[in-house]
Amino acid sequence: MDHKLDQIDCRILEELQRDSSQSQRALADRVGLSQNACWRRLKTLEAAGVIRNYTVLLDRERLGAGLVVFVMIRTRHHSAGWLDQFRKHVSTIKDVVDFFRIGGEYDYLLKIVTRDMSSYDECYKQLISKVELETVTSYFAMEAIEEQRPIPLS
Repeated sequence: MDHKLDQIDCRILEELQRDSSQSQRALADRVGLSQNACWRRLKTLEAAGVIRNYTVLLDRERLGAGLVVFVMIRTRHHSAGWLDQFRKHVSTIKDVVDFFRIGGEYDYLLKIVTRDMSSYDECYKQLISKVELETVTSYFAMEAIEEQRPIPLS
């Protein structure tokens, strides 16, 4: 990382992870800076790529997207061309909210958030439709105990 975080940067980032909708004035008050000094630090953190985006957490249940599925994928293919095709294909599946290449017994991990088992089945069919996969194993979340926790900074 090019940008070295100090204690104030960490406090700003912790506050933003807690609530990114707060005003700059409220954020500055919470971290003990003037509004201008806080704004300058935010701009520096954004320019350094430490802050990539500001977002909101939604309640999946209230939006009718209560099923969370973790999909483990194993493939026999490991060429750059296959990987590029696979990445592009998975990126078209709207219910895939997280997508990782991993080490270990499996090659990829997807987190899928969808309405119900029927909509997951449609997602599964879309997943296997264009790319050859060796194994697709699905794990269904029964309860979210901790989800979207802040990144620890200290």
